[in-house]
Amino acid sequence: MSMFHFQMHQWDLSPFSVTPAASLLSRCVSVGAASQDEIDSAFSEPSPVFSARLREAEELIRKQKRLDEVQLQLELLKVDEQSAGVAHGFHLSQKNEKLQLLGNHLLGILREHKVLRQRLMRPLARTNLPVLAHLHASVVDSIRLMMDFIECLEEKLRSTHNRTTSTNSLALLDNSLTLLLTMASESEMLFQRIQQWRSIRCSRPGAFEAQTSSELAAS
Repeated sequence: MSMFHFQMHQWDLSPFSVTPAASLLSRCVSVGAASQDEIDSAFSEPSPVFSARLREAEELIRKQKRLDEVQLQLELLKVDEQSAGVAHGFHLSQKNEKLQLLGNHLLGILREHKVLRQRLMRPLARTNLPVLAHLHASVVDSIRLMMDFIECLEEKLRSTHNRTTSTNSLALLDNSLTLLLTMASESEMLFQRIQQWRSIRCSRPGAFEAQTSSELAAS
């Protein structure tokens, strides 16, 4: 009995069962991928390689596995490089300096804002303007001109207000005059009618009463 059949008997758990390894080896022998002598010699050698084709396939698998490992290590190195570029001490120091400059700038702005707010909230009556001695006369002249300007402005505003009031008064006066002329004409007409009535009454008392009653009935 050959070594192959002896190994198959060692793999078998029962005389009626065939292991997957024995089935695979028998199929390789049947298709010509390996011979019985190669299988027998393979079991006698320390390396579990059955033929040249299987050795090539095993080498390709080993190389592919190694290539996958190298690619995985390369990807890990790229990730480490990117993370190291962000967390490197040089980049962190530059970012820290920029943040410190920004913080100092913001503190300066806040300090200036605080000083400006205090100056704006300070009452003007208690402050003294630092004016040079040779400019005192110019300051006095400027104040005098400012007072004259204020007086002229107030006078012009007053005249403008009076002009508006005068325009309204003239319009009211025109309306009153028109109403007065209308009342005067009506009074004149009424006076003429009274004179006519008096003359008629004096000349013909009966005719005057008849005319008066007819006018009253007509009105």
